Parts: sequence; C-alpha cells; structure tokens
Amino acid sequence: MPAERQGKAVPRYAVGLYRVSTAEQGQSGLGLEAQQAAVRAFCAAQCWVLVAEHSDIASGKDDRRPGFQAALVRCRQLGAVLVAARLDRITRRAHTLSQLLEDGISIRAADMPGADDLMMRVYAAMAQKERELISERTRAALTAAKARGRALGGDRGYRPAAGPDGAAAAQARRAAAERAAHRLVLEVEALRAAGMHGLREIAMALNGRGVPTPAGRGTWTHTTVARVLARTACQELAGRGAPQNAA
Repeated sequence: MPAERQGKAVPRYAVGLYRVSTAEQGQSGLGLEAQQAAVRAFCAAQCWVLVAEHSDIASGKDDRRPGFQAALVRCRQLGAVLVAARLDRITRRAHTLSQLLEDGISIRAADMPGADDLMMRVYAAMAQKERELISERTRAALTAAKARGRALGGDRGYRPAAGPDGAAAAQARRAAAERAAHRLVLEVEALRAAGMHGLREIAMALNGRGVPTPAGRGTWTHTTVARVLARTACQELAGRGAPQNAA
C-alpha cells in the first residue's frame, strides 16, 4: 500500500439532489432548503464530502430534468453517492431507480439512513410491484363498477340548476368592452386636448404610449380608434377624423 494511503481513509464523495414539484415551492425556497439541510446533515454523519448539489422544479416522473441529469454526470465522474432527502426526490419511476443501481450508481436517502445498495434494489422492486398491484386493483374496481351499470369517467351525475345563459354571457362581454372603451376614450380625449384630431395621428400616439388595444394585442390603427369612439357614442369625433384620413 502506498505510504500516503497508510492509516488514512479515502474520503467518499456525495452529490446532493433536491426537487420540488411546483414553481411556487421553488420560489419560496422552503422545500428546497429543508431537503438541503437533511442531505447535508446525513452526509456529515457519514463523514462524506458533499462535492456538488443540484436541484429541479419539476415532476418526479420527468427523468430529463437538468438538475437530475447533471447530478448523474457528477456521480459518474467522481464515483460519488447520489443523496436526496427522500427517495422520491430522485425519481418516482421504479424502473429508473433500478437502472441507476444496475449502472453502478450508489443511491442514499436521508430518511432511510440504514439502507444500502441492496436494500435500495429491494425497495425499487417493491415499489414497482406496488404500482402494478394498484393498477390491477383500479382496473378491477372499474370493471366491477361498470358491470353494476355505474357511469364511469368524469361525469358524476352533477347537473347545474340552470344551463349556460348565452344572452347573459354576451351582455357581460358587451359591458366589459364598454368599460374598456370608456377608459380608452379618456386616453383619446387627452390626445385631442394636446392638439391631435386625426384618427391616424391618434393611433400613432397611442402606439407610442404603449396603450394596449381593446383586444390586448396588435397595434392601433385609425379603424381601431374609430371603433372605440363609435362604441362610446362619440360619432361626431369619429366623423371629424375620417375626412382627414381619407387618403
């Protein structure tokens, strides 16, 4: 044995992996911080050197997430252990977990401190079997329910007291459009007070100010301005602007 290795334990490296499912959890940082604390404490207890940490905001069923893939690359480079707070933070796919173990990547979970590679393999097999049993039970239950004549799918028999009211919906849309038009007319009147009267001139000024159109997309044109004015019964203003823009 080389002298530099005598009486000296070779440190084992670890790579931390953290994951939350939603952007809200990621922005709060609380879920990631709790996982990070658990992994760091676990690695310290094992006297492992935590050389890298990666995180994702994604579903555990997505094995393509960048943090997960980066962590795997680091583990392969250094022969490091992949450590997470819980096993489902690594993946929710049992076959993925099995494949990682087959590929020689050691996996540990902070909430299962006594589990080794063999126990992880057993856990992966049990998780896969449980998923299969759940799927079989679900299919059997649906078959039995269908045999009893029970309606399946999203329809649970609920019906609203009244059907959709098209007239009320149309009226609500008109009211919303009229309120938006009124606000836009105030913008137009401010431009008129500044000496602008032509529809094209007003349209250019509205675009310059970044005022959104009634539809919230596209740019203002003399036609858009005229429609807004017509909706609020400002026909006289629209009539004065039209001759100036006939060309």
